[in-house]
Amino acid sequence: MIHAEELMKVYQMGDNEVRALDGASFTIEKGEMVSIMGPSGSGKSTLMSIIGCLDAPTGGKYLLDGVAVENLDETQLAEVRGRKIGFIFQQFNLLARTSALENVMLPLTYAGVTGKEREARAMKALERVGLGDRTHHAPSELSGGQQQRVAIARALVNEPAILLADEPTGALDSKTGVEIMDLFQSLHRESGQTVILVTHDAYVARHTERIIRLSDGAIVSDEANLNPIKAGTPRAEE
Repeated sequence: MIHAEELMKVYQMGDNEVRALDGASFTIEKGEMVSIMGPSGSGKSTLMSIIGCLDAPTGGKYLLDGVAVENLDETQLAEVRGRKIGFIFQQFNLLARTSALENVMLPLTYAGVTGKEREARAMKALERVGLGDRTHHAPSELSGGQQQRVAIARALVNEPAILLADEPTGALDSKTGVEIMDLFQSLHRESGQTVILVTHDAYVARHTERIIRLSDGAIVSDEANLNPIKAGTPRAEE
């Protein structure tokens, strides 16, 4: 699904050159659940932006489902994002004055899906994340965990090949964070989608089958997680 070869991302800061990514190479197969870990400044957010086709590398190669991303223009990148990738962010990014259902329908509107099909698909996505009874609630009427579930439903609604989550439990308390990680594991088992979690949190990373660690823009380890945390395990029992 994803093949990165010697990825580079260089920023010019005045007279200084900053290498946010410095020769990162890895492959993620279709259907894997992988975490990308690293402290602040390690390059993980830059790598997420490139994986998600939000930014282009300065050097190296990036193939997304066999397509060379570095050769695409902005219109083509937007099309790939819409068809292939569902994004989930730390701060939910929901529209405050619209219902959960309307928030989830938004990607379908951009995709040209109309009428009853759009509403039916959004309802199905909300039911998948356990919010079938909260469809007409505004974000302010939902808890943080419920808002993140709406954001996950929105990411799912176009049935993307990849779910790409940036610190998905970062704005939640520990109990709710456990529930959200349980949900990611459940969705992965049900759908077989490729799931990539970008995080600084070792507890979150340990829910995945594989952990890629970054430091100073380079991959320092890429290992299978032979004992993932199981659904329902309280954080205190790490």
